[in-house]
Amino acid sequence: MTHPDPAFSRGEYDRRLAKTRTAMAAAGLDVLFVEDPSNIAWLTGYEGWSFYVHQGALVFLDADPIWWGRRQDANGARRTVWMGDDRVHGYADNFVQSTERHPMQDLARIVADCGHATSRIGVEMENYYYSAKAHLTLVETLPDATILDATALVNWQRGVKSDEEIALMRKAARISEKIIDGVLERIEPGMRKNDLVAEIYRDAITGVGADWGDYAAIVPLLPSGADAAAPHLTWDGRPFQSGECTFFEISGCYRRYHTPFCRSVFLGTPPEFLKRAEAALVEGLEAGLEAARAGNRACDIARALAAPLERAGIERGARCGYPIGLSYPPDWGERTVSLREEDETVLEPGMTFHFMPGLWMDDWGLEITESILIRDSGPAECFCDRPRKMFLKD
Repeated sequence: MTHPDPAFSRGEYDRRLAKTRTAMAAAGLDVLFVEDPSNIAWLTGYEGWSFYVHQGALVFLDADPIWWGRRQDANGARRTVWMGDDRVHGYADNFVQSTERHPMQDLARIVADCGHATSRIGVEMENYYYSAKAHLTLVETLPDATILDATALVNWQRGVKSDEEIALMRKAARISEKIIDGVLERIEPGMRKNDLVAEIYRDAITGVGADWGDYAAIVPLLPSGADAAAPHLTWDGRPFQSGECTFFEISGCYRRYHTPFCRSVFLGTPPEFLKRAEAALVEGLEAGLEAARAGNRACDIARALAAPLERAGIERGARCGYPIGLSYPPDWGERTVSLREEDETVLEPGMTFHFMPGLWMDDWGLEITESILIRDSGPAECFCDRPRKMFLKD
């Protein structure tokens, strides 16, 4: 069985696999096991909400990858991965959440059957989905193998996006714009937050035209007033109030590709300190966009942003951005480059970032952000096209 509407060409998957194999060889690995669902999808095309159990992809230097997961999810793999059915392996259900056996015992059997019981095997040790118990079991059941930390090996290969990937991110950007447009149209004092979030989800999933919306890896974040000092609060049933600023951190998502976008709305007349913060933030954003050029470094963006903020007496303690693209919960970042002053990663054409210089002070917050594409020449391109400001509404 094959996917009726594949997101990518076979040539795209061949490109990804070749990059990964080159990185594996450089790291001295014979086999790579990835359990991050984003990396599984990037390498194999697998789609499915099954990452609450152990699953993964085995990548070899000289054979097609193997998708491995719960047996009842194997049919989903056969319908989505590009490999043949013989490269799909499902483990029995009595491995699931059992205290008597562990799925990694089944994975170890497959590795041994493939002739790699004594090989050098890379695993993603710093990963949301690869548990301490999984690692201990794999080490115990492959005692003659050398298990090595290959955290983010695949993530780094994902940094420069192909034209096929960028096309999906552009579609996600149109959905992000629709969400923000809907927020600006609907928000008003007295409206319950959960009611607005319901409309956010409607816009996100309805999508734009034929481009349907997928679920985003992070839920909408929209704290107001003093709560906006905390960057990761979600929503409740309280109404929006006059005299408060709310930031909206959202992302359109299409075929698992994200284009995050943040804007802030003040209901009423904002205080002067918030206007000054807005002006400094926008100035810093635009300076950072100018610095976001191929050949410059990640730290150049962070330093360009920092100068106007420092002149305004605003000190940020956090990084101001991260790579974006394909992702699954709980994070839409790629967990490699950080836009901060000590990161000297050189920017390359095709890299994509959420340039995210949120301000979270003691009793207020403000977010105005852009998702950007590093171009062959010139400053970065912004995926979304909406005014770069704090919106005001009575």
